[in-house]
Amino acid sequence: MSDTTELILGIAVLIVVIILTRRYHAWRIKRAYIFIIDDLKNKGAYSDNSAVDLPYAKRNLLKMGLRQHHPQALDHLIMENIVGKTEDGRYFIVKENVGL
Repeated sequence: MSDTTELILGIAVLIVVIILTRRYHAWRIKRAYIFIIDDLKNKGAYSDNSAVDLPYAKRNLLKMGLRQHHPQALDHLIMENIVGKTEDGRYFIVKENVGL
């Protein structure tokens, strides 16, 4: 194989790996969205009065090397105004008919 062919093949493999890892992380975050919404629904957290504390809301620095998708997904849900956060750090669903 010529050097040019090896270089093109190497670049193509890198591009495929990057695309697959991005899709994998998007899939994991989507699963975290669904898990968080289902967890809040099961706990009946539909208003700030019934808000609950979520143990996976904070990042754990002791889990080095493992990517934690729940805190990031929770941040996105709060930014999209699907999940609300009280002043004392508890969470609740803002929109009742969330269809993820």
